[in-house]
Amino acid sequence: MAGSFDPITIGHEYIALQAAAMFDTLIVAVGNNVQKHSLFTIEERIDMIKSVFASVPHIQVSAYEGLTIDYCARHGVQYLVRGVRSAADYDAESSLAQANKLLCPQVSTVWIPAKPEHACISSSAVREILYHGGNVQAFVPQAVYKYIMNKKIK
Repeated sequence: MAGSFDPITIGHEYIALQAAAMFDTLIVAVGNNVQKHSLFTIEERIDMIKSVFASVPHIQVSAYEGLTIDYCARHGVQYLVRGVRSAADYDAESSLAQANKLLCPQVSTVWIPAKPEHACISSSAVREILYHGGNVQAFVPQAVYKYIMNKKIK
């Protein structure tokens, strides 16, 4: 499972837990998306993710630079887990999966649909709410909310 996770949301958490039930090991790979202005450093995002999944020993967290598919190839990843919230997400993810398959045929993409109540939740929305001083408690795991409050990011 790869993404920028800036920050990880309850939607990401749900997808990761579903995937963790399917695989012996799940790597949550935290990438640096140069097209996004990050609120949290890679180190902060890794800390938050580790705290969210502290009780799930077969979920590992790793950082990477560059293309996600290159990370998968370097680390012998066979399945790339992606969450989808909507038909638009599926269309975008489908195109990306096809391109990834051309670049690295041994990696297959697995899509996990979001819970309907998570369909409106994104890291971008959380950052926007935080920017305007809003309360994000309903959108992020409790460990992330505590992290945000301790850092006084609001």
